[in-house]
Amino acid sequence: MKRVFQAKRVTIIFSIILSTAVYLLLELGAGNEKAEIVAATATLMALLWITESIPLAATSLIPLVIFPLTGVTSAKLISQAYINSTIFLFIGGFIIAIAMEKWKLHKRIAVNIINLLGNSPDRIILGFMLASAFISMWISNTATAVMLLPIGLSVIKKVEEENKSNDVKNFSISLMLAIAYSCSIGGLATPIGTPPNLVFQRVFKINFPGYEQITFANWMMLALPIMIMLLAFVWFLLTKIIYRTTDEIHFDRLIIKKEKSALGKLKGGERSVLIIFVATSLLWIFRSDIDTGSFVIPGWAKLMPGGEFIDDGTVAITMALFLFIIPVNYSNTDGGFVLEGDAINKIPWDIVLLFGGGFALAYAFVDSGLSEIIGNQFVILKELHPYYLVLSISLIVTFLTELTSNTATAQILLPILASLSMELDINPMLLMLPATFSLSCAFMLPVATPPNAIVFSSGKLKIKNMALPGVIINLIGAVVITIVVIMNFSIN
Repeated sequence: MKRVFQAKRVTIIFSIILSTAVYLLLELGAGNEKAEIVAATATLMALLWITESIPLAATSLIPLVIFPLTGVTSAKLISQAYINSTIFLFIGGFIIAIAMEKWKLHKRIAVNIINLLGNSPDRIILGFMLASAFISMWISNTATAVMLLPIGLSVIKKVEEENKSNDVKNFSISLMLAIAYSCSIGGLATPIGTPPNLVFQRVFKINFPGYEQITFANWMMLALPIMIMLLAFVWFLLTKIIYRTTDEIHFDRLIIKKEKSALGKLKGGERSVLIIFVATSLLWIFRSDIDTGSFVIPGWAKLMPGGEFIDDGTVAITMALFLFIIPVNYSNTDGGFVLEGDAINKIPWDIVLLFGGGFALAYAFVDSGLSEIIGNQFVILKELHPYYLVLSISLIVTFLTELTSNTATAQILLPILASLSMELDINPMLLMLPATFSLSCAFMLPVATPPNAIVFSSGKLKIKNMALPGVIINLIGAVVITIVVIMNFSIN
């Protein structure tokens, strides 16, 4: 413990010295004094975020102190960056996720998917992958991995009892990796699936207020093909190539049937959460017009008076509020509501502050002119074809996030990529979206993502078991992301 404390103290001192040096040595020219302060602050926050020498949320509060004291911007303006519609989209979505966990709806969904597909080793793994990916589209990747891990371990234990241990080894490795990888892949498919997606939405809005913002439906139309292709590749790689499982393995479906039986019939609270979950998803998807190419499905918000004032955050909070007023078990004296007041305490407020700190930094990048200055430095990249630029960004971000927090990395990189797109005069989606998607595609190391760490803790894996398929999936993921993004956005 003492060594850890000493290391953190040294890192904090080093971060302060380096950021001070950046401020003293950086010369951006007359009139750019505020940009120099923002650059030094960004350096300090980046170092503290990457090293986690102090809590991520604490680092996120730095703009509230430095920017008003140094005259970069007022406390009133910078504090507004911490509360916005993206923050409320996250809060509303997380409240719904809390309700799903409380009433075990997520477990029922997972068990039913696995029960439907699982009658052979390969199909069992496919069932776990589909369950992991689908649930991670809507709730925390970490919570999904925690929920599915014990079910997976139960299946492995039963298979080990009925088969030779050597035959089961590849199956157990594949199943553990399938759960972890699918949780990460599923998270990129919706705007609320993982924090970097929400960071993208806010940073894009700050930097390009005049651009048409990407809707929930448009995001899914773009990201679902990536998710499907990556899931298919991961399943094939794990079960057919690297950790091929013998067809002689026998599996008793009794475990899954017992899990399903233990859940019993759909309870009142669970039914209410299911209705809210489905309704929220549909409201998100169909809020804005959906252009199918042949015809346009009009968004419901445009059919309402004042519909232009409604966004996905409005939907999230509205539906979340219903969970606090829908009664359950009201026929007896122990009746209550789907969610009680303690649910608010379960919201990860540290992540909310992390979002806010990044948004405050992004606002200062634009307001101080630092974004434009950074963009001007990338003029040499004008000679690089956009295809190679997008692929390079995807590869760099994928391997960078193996060692860093994906949310913190998003907060640091996305404002820079926004500046780069303006300087190169290309569609910002071409640079910012590949980076955002790539932040969910770190598969090599246990420390890369919480799902990786969770399955590694099972004791069924060694680092080499994860690193070998992980590096291949990292590379293929970057290629898939590059192709899909370029196919959907003009390079001009």
